[in-house]
Amino acid sequence: MIKSMTGYARKELVLDNFKFIIEAKSLNSKHIDINTKIPIAYRVKEIEIRKLLSEKLYRGKIDFSIWIEDIASTSSNYTINTAVAKDYYNQILKLKKEIGLTWDFLPMDLIQSKSTDIIPALLKLPEVIKKSENKSDSNDWDTIFITIDEVINDLIKYRLDEGEKLKKDIHLRLKNINMYLNEISPFAKKRIEEVKKNLSAKLGKLDFNQLDENRLEQELIYYLEKQDITEEQVRLLSHLEYFADAMKMNTPNGKKLAFIAQEIGREINTIGAKSYDSEMQKIVVNMKDELEKIKEQLLNIL
Repeated sequence: MIKSMTGYARKELVLDNFKFIIEAKSLNSKHIDINTKIPIAYRVKEIEIRKLLSEKLYRGKIDFSIWIEDIASTSSNYTINTAVAKDYYNQILKLKKEIGLTWDFLPMDLIQSKSTDIIPALLKLPEVIKKSENKSDSNDWDTIFITIDEVINDLIKYRLDEGEKLKKDIHLRLKNINMYLNEISPFAKKRIEEVKKNLSAKLGKLDFNQLDENRLEQELIYYLEKQDITEEQVRLLSHLEYFADAMKMNTPNGKKLAFIAQEIGREINTIGAKSYDSEMQKIVVNMKDELEKIKEQLLNIL
């Protein structure tokens, strides 16, 4: 079973006049990499959320977010911290009085307003404006957690749907490599016959009285074996079948498929190294092209 590492899911939940927006998305990554954005009110639950994400998603770059909206309130989420604003103002006046400075020591906007209206400048100072944190009053974490689990399950379904698309494309590439492997066989047999013929013609010109026939026979056998690609063809076919079987596994198999693809590439490269025929080289190039497309897809497989 092929699962993509790409996925997205989102759900909304309304509890006690609060709307919870829960979102999760994932991209490909060598390991599990989880980034969370959780309201402060539920930050204590982050470890629990991360544990659930890692157990169910296994691998990928995961971005998980929870937003809360107060759908009943018509007031702003921003409040003025009057105590802080008054403290800033009193400090300014006290400093001016103690060291006898004019308003020139203040920022330009304070200088322009003088003491008559410095509120716009005060509002820009740190901690004067505060954003209130939305928080549901009821003990509703169990319901929220169930929704989080549903979001993750939806993301997994998305991954499965994307995985089906990847599987179809990879099967096509495997089929093409198999086709090219069959196409290369006639050229390989023909090439060996030509090599034997050329060797026979050259051997006919040699004086065997001055040669060690046993040593010559060993060298000829070794040379012909180095030209033969039968073993590579058998191994390549075996790797292709193994790859197809591994795609049916239920457990995450992206890394395993990548290892098998390396072995497939090794056999194709060896065939190419032994193929001095131009037509065989063209077929090898096509096989390499199909394998590269498979490797690109494997980067996104769980």
